[in-house]
Amino acid sequence: MADGLDIDLRKDLPKDQLPDTRPIWRRVVDWFVDLVQSWGPAILIVLVIRSILVEPFQIPSGSMVPTLAIGDFILVSKLAYGVRVPFTNIEIVPRGEPERSDIVVFIHPPTQNPDPWCHVKRFPQWATFDLLPGPGPCDTDYIKRVVGLPGDTVEVRDDVVYVNGLEQTRTFQQGYSYTDQFCRADDMRMFEEVLDGHSHPVLQSTTYAQRMADWGPKTVPDGQYFMMGDNRDNSADSRVWGFVPRDNIKGKAMFVWLSFDSCTGTLPMGDIRTDRIGTVLH
Repeated sequence: MADGLDIDLRKDLPKDQLPDTRPIWRRVVDWFVDLVQSWGPAILIVLVIRSILVEPFQIPSGSMVPTLAIGDFILVSKLAYGVRVPFTNIEIVPRGEPERSDIVVFIHPPTQNPDPWCHVKRFPQWATFDLLPGPGPCDTDYIKRVVGLPGDTVEVRDDVVYVNGLEQTRTFQQGYSYTDQFCRADDMRMFEEVLDGHSHPVLQSTTYAQRMADWGPKTVPDGQYFMMGDNRDNSADSRVWGFVPRDNIKGKAMFVWLSFDSCTGTLPMGDIRTDRIGTVLH
């Protein structure tokens, strides 16, 4: 009786104190399964949101200065022009077409990989452990302003834009000191340009030899768009590499949610530009 009573009242050892007799490979598999069960749903939700709702982008160069600063972090609406099947480039619900003056993110045509996987699978590489093609080797994202729509005839004369023979008026505003991604300063001139009633700032070099002054006239093919950067003489855009197919357009830029100036401050990424946080892009 005493022995039986002892056994009945003995406290069980905590589970984490029990000896683990599983082989090493089994422990690794169980750990990975637990990790997927814990974090998998959250990661999947984030990936779906990035694929069909909004996606963050960082601005690495000065082609859209002064509208976008180098070091800006922006949010792009993936629903602006249509709903796509998650992780694909397949549009299932059209929601309109890009308009003149829209700031859009798109797949840079010269970097587009013809591999069929790149038209279907849009998982980030880190999510697939580099086992499947992803946005890295498939293409590069660019951001520019829509200037020419399908069927438009576009011409640039001394940095002045003409659409279907009509001059898109611009007005000189002031001098502008432009600092590039290498922290080199250059004097520019800032104008206010109007495209179909939408005004925005553009920059022009003060040195004529540095200008990308003249282009065209050329007609934009059906289903394609003519893009330009607001920093007109420091932008590799449709004047250099051609038109952008509609299927390449990923979304419309909405606003700046964070910004760093890498040329100032002591932080690794530079000073935070608090004045740019919340800037609406148009």
